[in-house]
Amino acid sequence: MKPLIFHLPGDEAFADGLVRALRAERATLQLHRFPDGESLVRLDADVTGRTVVLVASLAQPDAKALPLLFAADAARDLGATRVLLAAPYLAYLRQDRRFNTGEAITSRTFAALVSTVFDGVVTVDPHLHRYHSLGEIYRVPTRAVQSAPVIAAWVAAHVDRPVLIGPDAESEQWVQEVARLAGAPFTVLQKIRRGDKDVEVSLPDTAALADRQPVLIDDIVSSARTMIQAIVSVRSVGLPPPVCIGVHALFAADAYHALLAAGPQRVVTCDTVPHVSNGISVVAPLATAVQELMEVGAP
Repeated sequence: MKPLIFHLPGDEAFADGLVRALRAERATLQLHRFPDGESLVRLDADVTGRTVVLVASLAQPDAKALPLLFAADAARDLGATRVLLAAPYLAYLRQDRRFNTGEAITSRTFAALVSTVFDGVVTVDPHLHRYHSLGEIYRVPTRAVQSAPVIAAWVAAHVDRPVLIGPDAESEQWVQEVARLAGAPFTVLQKIRRGDKDVEVSLPDTAALADRQPVLIDDIVSSARTMIQAIVSVRSVGLPPPVCIGVHALFAADAYHALLAAGPQRVVTCDTVPHVSNGISVVAPLATAVQELMEVGAP
């Protein structure tokens, strides 16, 4: 039987792409908020004997987490043979240790909750720092899709003579892979973060950038301060306005407008978080990963 795909509000476009890629069936997830703040969740399809895939990009996760868990548990209770989470952006990974006394390590807690109701999790470029893999905290099979191939393909198709620029030393291995796939040189800037909105970025190596179109790449764009400072650095040495690419378009408050005001040639992001800047699709590789999970343990 074809898998059934449900989605949370806002994820319609990604769910439609996944339905096409997996040749699945789409079903409606009904959500209702009562006056007292509690949620009603209803799956408008017979899930008996079916694989259910719930699509949820988990930006702003607190409002989404409970309905998502309720939906997954309902699908299991109603007879679904397997319940998978397709989360193009997976939240609660940054708090991977106790930075201050008394803090909850929310990455572990969230992973434990998700692992109780889902049989597998697929995401794109999870923000792993101290963890080596999602398997360290998730107790179900996981797949971490890499965005580097689709970003590299986009760069190769849309940018003449690119040089890729990573925002900090942590990005070097990732940016290097995108550059390799795109057949382009790369460099990495040094970043000094003094606070959430106070970031200083070093000037790039102008020799590596000569006669090249700079392409700034970052995985998560939230405050956008790092990318804004990188634009300033690139422009200060007389280079053309850079193309800015982000994987996860979180864009807190007025961050997107501030980034545009900094004068990039273009801002484009992957479709892991719905945003007007989306221009690089990760639906196909994520669909492949979902297919792999559907085959795990299949008869």
